[in-house]
Amino acid sequence: MAKEVTDATFVSRVEQASGPVLVDFWAPWCGPCRMLAPVLEELEKDLSGKLEVVKLNVDDNPSTAGRFGIMSIPTLLLFKNGQVVEQVIGYQNKAQLSAALQPHLN
Repeated sequence: MAKEVTDATFVSRVEQASGPVLVDFWAPWCGPCRMLAPVLEELEKDLSGKLEVVKLNVDDNPSTAGRFGIMSIPTLLLFKNGQVVEQVIGYQNKAQLSAALQPHLN
């Protein structure tokens, strides 16, 4: 299951990570966010060792969400070497997400 990050842990866990990190900006009341959760869990299993998936609750961590201009959720940001290299907004199925992430995982 994806680990939680917060405003306080975001820099160390995401921006300073050695490998690619996919951040799921979500909230508990968001239906599409809940639909996306099992897709992300599957993807993390499939890409074990290549990708870490973390979740950031936008209600509890408005500073980080604001810093990256998150206007709608779910929004996924893929970080590589501390930089955003991919953004996916809204629900995506596993095949769509995998296709968007694959070019950045080599």
